Order: sequence, then structure tokens, then C-alpha cells
Amino acid sequence: MPYSLFHTPFIAAPMAGGTSTPALVRAVHEGGGLGFLAAGYKGADAMLAEIAAARALGIRFGMNVFVPDLRQLPPDREAVARIEAYRAELEPEAARYGVALPPLRLDDDDAWQDKIDALIADPVEFVSFAFGLPGKPVVRALQKAGSRVISSVTSAEEALAAAEEGPDALAVQHNSAGGHTAAFLPARRGQEARTTAELLAQVRSGVGLPLIAAGAVMDSQGLREVLEAGASAAQIGTALVRTTESGARQPHKDALGDPAFTQTAMTRAFTGRMARSLVNDFVRDHQDAPEGYPAIHHLTAPVRAASSAAGDPQRLNLWAGTGWQRARQGSATDVVREYLNGL
Repeated sequence: MPYSLFHTPFIAAPMAGGTSTPALVRAVHEGGGLGFLAAGYKGADAMLAEIAAARALGIRFGMNVFVPDLRQLPPDREAVARIEAYRAELEPEAARYGVALPPLRLDDDDAWQDKIDALIADPVEFVSFAFGLPGKPVVRALQKAGSRVISSVTSAEEALAAAEEGPDALAVQHNSAGGHTAAFLPARRGQEARTTAELLAQVRSGVGLPLIAAGAVMDSQGLREVLEAGASAAQIGTALVRTTESGARQPHKDALGDPAFTQTAMTRAFTGRMARSLVNDFVRDHQDAPEGYPAIHHLTAPVRAASSAAGDPQRLNLWAGTGWQRARQGSATDVVREYLNGL
């Protein structure tokens, strides 16, 4: 069985910001899949509380952790100037909702070491990483504690670098996936894979680790295609955002089913890191947003929260993969079963 490491070909993508909940992970588990919680934007204590909640449900699960970008912690003087200029550009957005933009926060590493220490002391079955590589010592310490380690990559070059650290598997993310790109090396022009299956083939040619396919796998046919291309499993995100158990904001869920939204785009506008979103007014108005993650994430947070509270999807980060029109409503359990029954 090609997915014996995970005991299922369906893995629910970790979606930070509140979308991935213990309830969603349980629903995925009950449908025959493997769910992931997301530690991003949480402190170590909040992460441990979610782990405890998932364990109390008696389900299998993993935890995803963001790797801090030490090149941007803190940003250099020129980068800070660009972020300051973007802050001024955002003032009318804040005024629209009567909220204040916060002071720049330039040193947030997402409680990296506290989370690693906590996961070593209280290990979970799987730990995955995004936005960079955790380093050999972290990989080895987690494995010694009893966890399987998954590194996220977006190219053959990144896969080779990740494999050097000795993880148990790689999550291979195509640029059709919704939300943030996991990329940590500059893209080589002319080398972009047209499909998730093509990217899998490129990665497979260089590494022999189990691979998890991510990107526009929206139904059982798509799942079958990536399994046939050599994936051990697929990581599904956008298809689950509208489900009952998803913790996504309601305007986000509604936007995925709204025919007024007709395309997605990669944008830095919301967080300072490239992410695929439905194209709304905020994306259109801030096409030249600078790099600056997570400083810009903190900067836009009050605007996004106010937009959501007002039921206004036009200034909310509407993360979505290119197959967003097929995102399901109803229970995530039924979504997972639909995928698996079609294999």
C-alpha cells in the first residue's frame, strides 16, 4: 500500500489562523483521513491545548509548525522602510472600519523554540514544517522523541535540500495550492511545473522519500492522479474550508461559493508572504505590497478582523486554491468519504 506511512491517502492540510480545529481533525479522522492541526500564530501553550483536545478525542493527527525566516528577523533598514510605506498605504483601509493599525512588529519568530521544545517533550505522531527547513538537530530530536517529520517543499531543489536533513516524508506543494506558499528558495524561471503531478515527477527524480501531493486536488479523480504519479498521499485544504467543522471565518466560506469571485492570484498584500487568495478589492488595490512576513501579517490583522466582523469579504484574506469552485459544504467526514470512495 503506497500510503502505509499515513494509513490513508487523504491528509487534511494544516490551515493556520483558526481554520484547522480539533473538530475538523476529528471529522477527517472519522471519514478515514488524517488531520493536521496548525501551530501558526499560536503560542506554545495554545498549541499544547489543541494537542490535548485532539488526544481527548482519541484520533490520529499531526501538528504543523512555521519555520521562521531568519533573513527577515528583523528586516534590514531598507525592508523596514518599505513596510513603513505600506503601513501608510493601509491607513485608509483601517479608517474605513474605524480601527487603528498597530506599531510594526519586526521580531516575531512565532514562538519557534518554545514550540519545538514542547513537541519534543510531548511528542505527536507527525510534525510537519512549512516556510523553511527546521535543521538536522530539530529533525533528529523530534524523531528521537517518536514523531515522524515532514518537510514542505515547492521544487526539486528544495526537495534535495530538505532530504539532506533526514525527514520521514516531504509535502510537495504546487503553486495551485491555496494559502501561503511553502517556498524557501528562489524559483528558477522556466522550471515551473504545470501541474501537481508534474511537480511530483520532478521531485521524485531526485529523492526517494514518501511524497505528499498538495495543490488543486479537489476530488477523487485528482487524488487518484497524484497517487498514480507517485504520491503516498494528498494534502487537501481548499476542499475543506467550507465544511461545518472548519473554523474559517464565515465570509471566507461564503466567498468560496460566491460566483462574484472569478479568479485567484498570488499576493503579498495580506501578510507580506506570497499566498494564493481569491481576488478581491484588497488584492487589486495592493498589488505592489512588499515582502515582510510576518510583520505585514500583524499590520493588516485589524483590517482583516474588522472586514470579517462586517461581513465584508473585500478586505479579508480569502485563501483559495485554483480549484476553489469545488470546495464542499456539509461535514468534512462526508467530504473525505467522497474522495476515498471514488478511488
